[in-house]
Amino acid sequence: MAELNTIRTAAGTRSAEIDAGLRAHMNKVYATMSIGMLLTALAAWAISGLAVTDVPNGYPVSANTYLTSFGVTIYTTGLKWVIMFAPLAFVFGLSAMINKMSAATAQLVFYAFSAVMGLSLSSIFLIYTAGSITQVFLITSIAFAGLSLYGYTTKKDLSGMGTFLMMGVIGLIVAMVVNIFLQSSAMTFAISAIGVLIFAGLTAYDTQSIKTTYLQMAEAGDQEWLGKAAIMGALRLYLDFINMFQFLLYFMGNQE
Repeated sequence: MAELNTIRTAAGTRSAEIDAGLRAHMNKVYATMSIGMLLTALAAWAISGLAVTDVPNGYPVSANTYLTSFGVTIYTTGLKWVIMFAPLAFVFGLSAMINKMSAATAQLVFYAFSAVMGLSLSSIFLIYTAGSITQVFLITSIAFAGLSLYGYTTKKDLSGMGTFLMMGVIGLIVAMVVNIFLQSSAMTFAISAIGVLIFAGLTAYDTQSIKTTYLQMAEAGDQEWLGKAAIMGALRLYLDFINMFQFLLYFMGNQE
C-alpha cells in the first residue's frame, strides 16, 4: 500500500509539474506574440507618419492627405514590393531554419519579422481612418481571445479541422490572385467573409495544437526545443490575428 501511495504521489507531482509547465509555455507564447504585435503597431504607425496633411505640394493619396518625399519613395516605387514580400520571406526562412537556430536567435528573428510586417501594413493608415483601424483592432482582439480560449479549454479534438482549414487558405490565396485581375467587389466581399471564418477557425485549432504538442513533448524535458516551440506557436497565432484583423478591416473599416 505504501508503494502504491508513493507511485500515486509521484504521478500526481509529475502531472502538476506538466500543468505548471504548460501554463508557463502558453504564457510565453502569448507574451512573445504580444511583443510582436506591439512592434508591428509601432512600425506601422511610424511609417504611416510619412503621410501628412500640411504638404500641399506633396504626393496626394486622398483629398486631404499627402505623402512626404520619403513617403513617395516607400509607397510609389519598387521598394513597396520589397516591403510587401519581405514578411513572407521571414516566415519561410524562420520555419526552415529554426532547427539550426538557438531559441534566442529565433526570438530575435520573430521580432524583426514583426517590425517588417508593420512596414507592410502601414499602408492601411493611408486607406482607412485611424478610428476605424482602432475599432477593428479591438474587435479582433476580443474575438481572438475568445477563440484562443476555446481552443485551449475545449475537450473536442480539433485536429480534423487542420487539413480543411489549410486547403481553405490555399483556395483563399488563389481567389485573391484571380481577383487582382477581375477587380470584383462581390468577390472581394466573399473573400473577406471566408477569410474571417478560416482564420477564426485556425486561431482555435492552432491554440489546441500548441497545447497538445507541448503535452506530447514535455516528458522529454528539452528546454531548447520548448523555447523554439513557443516562438513558432507565437508566430502561428500572430499570423492568425493579423489575417483576421485585415479581413475584418475590409468589412468594417471606414476609408479616408
